[in-house]
Amino acid sequence: MRRKITFVGSLGTTTRVIVVVAMAIVISLVRSFHRPLCSSSSSTPKHLLKSRICPLWSPSFLFCLPLPPRSTLLRHSYSPSLSPAAAHRRGSFCSATLPSLMSTVSDDNPLLKDFVFPPFDAIDASHVRPGMRALLKKLDSDLVELEKTVEPSWPKLVEPLEKMLDRLSVVWGAVNHLKSVKDTPELRSAIEEIQPEKVEFDLKLGQSKPIYNAFKAIRESPDWAGLSDAQKRIVESSLKEAVLSGVSLEDSKREEFNKIQQELTKLSRKFEENVLDATKIYARLVTDKKEIEGLPATALGLAAQTAISKGHENATAENGPWVFTLDAPSFMSVMQHAKNRALRREVYDVYITRSSVGKLDNTPVIEQILKLRLEKAKLLGYNNYAEVSMATKMATVSKAEELLEKLRSASWNAAVQDMKDLKQFAKSKGAPEADDLNHWDIAFWSERLRESKYDINEEELRPYFSLPKVMDGLFNLVKMLFGIDVEAADGLAPVWNADVRFYRIKDLSGKPISYFYFDPYSRPAEKRGGAWMDEVVARSRVLSDDKSSVRLPIAHMVCNQMPPVGDKPSLMTFREVETVFHEFGHALQHMLTRQDEGLVAGIRGIEWDAVELPSQFMENWCYHRDTLMSIAKHYETGETLPEEIYQKLLAARTFRAGTLSLRQLKFATVDLELHSKYVPGGSESIYDVDRRVSEKTQVLAPLEEDRFLCGFSHIFAGGYAAGYYSYKWAEVLSADAFSAFEDAGLNDDKAVRETGKRFRETILALGGGKAPLEVFVEFRGREPSPEPLLRHNGLLQTA
Repeated sequence: MRRKITFVGSLGTTTRVIVVVAMAIVISLVRSFHRPLCSSSSSTPKHLLKSRICPLWSPSFLFCLPLPPRSTLLRHSYSPSLSPAAAHRRGSFCSATLPSLMSTVSDDNPLLKDFVFPPFDAIDASHVRPGMRALLKKLDSDLVELEKTVEPSWPKLVEPLEKMLDRLSVVWGAVNHLKSVKDTPELRSAIEEIQPEKVEFDLKLGQSKPIYNAFKAIRESPDWAGLSDAQKRIVESSLKEAVLSGVSLEDSKREEFNKIQQELTKLSRKFEENVLDATKIYARLVTDKKEIEGLPATALGLAAQTAISKGHENATAENGPWVFTLDAPSFMSVMQHAKNRALRREVYDVYITRSSVGKLDNTPVIEQILKLRLEKAKLLGYNNYAEVSMATKMATVSKAEELLEKLRSASWNAAVQDMKDLKQFAKSKGAPEADDLNHWDIAFWSERLRESKYDINEEELRPYFSLPKVMDGLFNLVKMLFGIDVEAADGLAPVWNADVRFYRIKDLSGKPISYFYFDPYSRPAEKRGGAWMDEVVARSRVLSDDKSSVRLPIAHMVCNQMPPVGDKPSLMTFREVETVFHEFGHALQHMLTRQDEGLVAGIRGIEWDAVELPSQFMENWCYHRDTLMSIAKHYETGETLPEEIYQKLLAARTFRAGTLSLRQLKFATVDLELHSKYVPGGSESIYDVDRRVSEKTQVLAPLEEDRFLCGFSHIFAGGYAAGYYSYKWAEVLSADAFSAFEDAGLNDDKAVRETGKRFRETILALGGGKAPLEVFVEFRGREPSPEPLLRHNGLLQTA
């Protein structure tokens, strides 16, 4: 008899869970949400980050899959012939026009011009300082005027705030986006110089007592009952975020708080830049074919292409030379397929010690970040930073720990068995290292075991997953599920690289409802690793240039997969396919929102531990037969993936599930430990904490020299500080949401469409205008349970 497991979230509560929006949402409008430098260190709380970074997982290896680098298909400069009004009629976005005085700073500064879409092709580092300073000066003046005239009413408070900051949201987002995808020393320097001024403005807004008092007056007025749920959420979270921004602190403490915020901004930026630089430094040149035995043709083609880019003009996939890097497509190929154990060890050692030595050492950066976060928490009256983080999430520290332990106990025995199976298999193959498998052996032998057990070779499957076919299949799926059409719109918007694609989404009547950019390929010299989604602009009633409609949302999706090599299109691993589906799930929640209040439209205002629901939900469709068969077409022959291989993929879904689950739980647990129990400067180092947590979450203990924390950008340069548990929390929600489709019948097209319509009208449509638990219950008809997640992972019987 199966024991029923209940979800360990804020269940059964009648209290509205206060979300992230309002004052900090307004502040967050002016940030680049995917940029780590503003995530945990600016006055805006990290949970407001727009971009959703992929989790640090890979079924065949243990690291985060960076998604494909983008390349721009067509350059399309800003054209004054397309007026904002005309663009809006075409369904695109028009930003607010800047006052003419702004143009006196520079007539040719693209940041200060009115534009339809951000002029990504025209912005460079020289525009950042003058453009941002002019914009901040204007906004500061607007804020002073608003404080003088503010009234406790929607038109006199919230609407002016949204209008005032929208331009900054777009401009600052564009600048920081370019830093992530087209990094240069000049751009870094410009952002570093202007960042304190930007944060100073954020703090001034977040700590504005006239605005805070106006929100309080709205909350206490007789008109409160007449506000919509979304408006109430904005007011409630505005008040909470104002307090978290230091509005209630005395002058001396507020000054200390502000200094901490400024310093945290610098430290987060420094952390990320160190990781990027350390990743770029390593380039392993190989000239001997014996050293690269076992590596697939796709990996050798990429390595030769990299060699050419580094001056080896005659490099070929067949004869070399080859250059391997720490960029994920290269790194993971070595770890999974190189028979040369010494090469695997070298690459692994360099990877786990990135940013841990010399001038790029992130150890002191981490120590200072943790120290300042704790000081910030104490100033705000909390015991630790985890409590600050949880103040605007669904969970509490204890509830998050409870879920992590429940999942850990369900995963441990399976992970122990995984290791036994791996050792036994390696021994059966006569591997001399079988009795002493180490970290640089795990990925290699896991791939061999997977191939043996399921007769699946990830590299041999690549020809069936060409990027064009994958995207076509993804678009057909969302048409069936959500009643939308996705069409190419290349040339409509300026792009930052020749490989970047631009798309328009329409409803079935043909009316545009949103747009998005897609940057798929790895560019390690200028683009940070990983995969993320970010907003460019959000849906908004107030910011429409046609007051009878709304401004349409725009997103961008960034990946780091293998680019085309020679005449071959980008051929993806199955895991990369999952990652594209994951990021598109985030984008769908942003683009399909029907929420007209801009501060809680799309992904805005949704608790951080609920934002992964739609992204992880979409991954499930990679295992849906009709969906997979529609995308798995051999790029040369057009042959569909054989049925027996599909069945093996399905069976392999739970391969080493215990190990993979524990890895995510390790990251989540060490994150909470560092932000709730760790004492900076105390007797225990950050690496002691990592090893202590590993005793319960890793079957194979980490190496003494392991410095993974020095590259843990999610929590030190991203939005996941004391929030990495969110991946597992939301995974519970997403698995349960997908189980609604299973209950309806995945082979019943009518039932799937009806369930998809309900999913769109709740999870995707309501944005942050309603508490996520309420939204989930509205879709599912009940509160969530972890049973579907454990069942999907094959771990239910061990729970």
